[in-house]
Amino acid sequence: MAAARRRRRLWVLLLCGLGLGTASALALTAFQDNLVFFRSPSDIVAGAPNDGRAFRLGGLVEAGSVVRDGERARFRVTDGANTISVAYRGVLPDLFREGQGVVTLGRMLPDGSFAAAEVLARHDETYMPPEVKDALERSGHWNPSQGAAPPPSGWNTMQPAPAGARTGE
Repeated sequence: MAAARRRRRLWVLLLCGLGLGTASALALTAFQDNLVFFRSPSDIVAGAPNDGRAFRLGGLVEAGSVVRDGERARFRVTDGANTISVAYRGVLPDLFREGQGVVTLGRMLPDGSFAAAEVLARHDETYMPPEVKDALERSGHWNPSQGAAPPPSGWNTMQPAPAGARTGE
């Protein structure tokens, strides 16, 4: 009698463990499909994600790089250190401009360019997406504690800030 009870408890525990494991695996799989990571142009140059997964690319729209052809637009996104070409088909946001912060959602193409499915532009003159701000700080091209971002016309030729002027160093 006691042996049968122990065996039944063991089966109940095993079934509960199996159910909990299955539920956890399903939840993690669904969560992984919805994760969208942010990458700067320097992150992509350091190691381009080629697994076909969507991610967000952010930086500044390089001055003089925007080419519009009907619904198609091509432009380059830079963090001051590196630049990635972006192709987008659709209507660009009203606030999309050269030299402004932008975050795009899409995938890398085999030719090394980025195919954007969505383009997000900043809200006003003082706003910069936090991911873009972090990428610019990491590249050493802008230290927010030293003032506003440099004018857009200078982003293409900007030299990295001296090592001592970088945030966190």
